[in-house]
Amino acid sequence: MARIAGVDLPREKRVEVGLTYVYGIGLPSSQKILKEAGVNPDTRVKDLTDDEVSNIRKAMEGYKVEGDLRREVALNIKRLTEIGCYRGIRHRRGLPVRGQRTKTNARTRKGPRKLVSKSKKSV
Repeated sequence: MARIAGVDLPREKRVEVGLTYVYGIGLPSSQKILKEAGVNPDTRVKDLTDDEVSNIRKAMEGYKVEGDLRREVALNIKRLTEIGCYRGIRHRRGLPVRGQRTKTNARTRKGPRKLVSKSKKSV
């Protein structure tokens, strides 16, 4: 089983796709890493040799992945909220940050609807 950057890669998938399970690596960067490491992207993760895995690790040294990247993103958001800028306020309130509409949609950020029932007027 190939373990790269603290992540177990899925054995049955192609290496090109398996590398995307590491936080901070998408398909384009996984293709660059494999080209630099000299590994065929069509090989399955279970078929990788130890040399190929070590070559992939060496090629990934320049990338910020997993814990370091998550920490950096969290610190960036924390900085925005502390300085009280517009984006920081949106993060604090749990609303969309990048200018999307909120009258409709935005359910992912705002959460489930809070329905208020209409009470009957007493006569």
